[in-house]
Amino acid sequence: MTLAISLLIIIATAAVVYAIIKTNPNQPKPLPLPGGVPYEPKLPDTAPALHWSDGGCFMVEVMTESRYQPALKALAGEHGDQAAATRYVATLMPDDHNAYENEAVAVFIEGRMVGYLSPKAAIKFRELLRKKEAKGQLSTTDAQVRGGALWEGKRLQYVVVLDVEPLEK
Repeated sequence: MTLAISLLIIIATAAVVYAIIKTNPNQPKPLPLPGGVPYEPKLPDTAPALHWSDGGCFMVEVMTESRYQPALKALAGEHGDQAAATRYVATLMPDDHNAYENEAVAVFIEGRMVGYLSPKAAIKFRELLRKKEAKGQLSTTDAQVRGGALWEGKRLQYVVVLDVEPLEK
């Protein structure tokens, strides 16, 4: 009898947990994308509030997806068989409309989307913005587009590194 009651309690608990998981309103909902076009935030025309610098260390790498490679290749410019190291000023934009990351920070170079900060780095960066009383505002930092060297007959991928203090400690 005790075993039957214990089993019934376990089954009832499992059913309640399953119902909570299936109806959780906090689950991310994908944005409706017309014609399969990936989501990409728009950079506003407002002036940046801050410029960040870590003295030329370039220790923060932007998460870049394959869809940004054509833009990065164009930004890298002509660099022959060697890797590029082309300098720019990047704009960092808190992306409050991103359905996939609550604390997303988009990175733009010359108005082109080039990727995002990693989720952990984005949280830390937003904390820094709050401390500087610039929550949600645009900011800039020096950046480099690196990579694209020729190796075994193929171009390696391009990456973007930023001159902000390390954000993933």
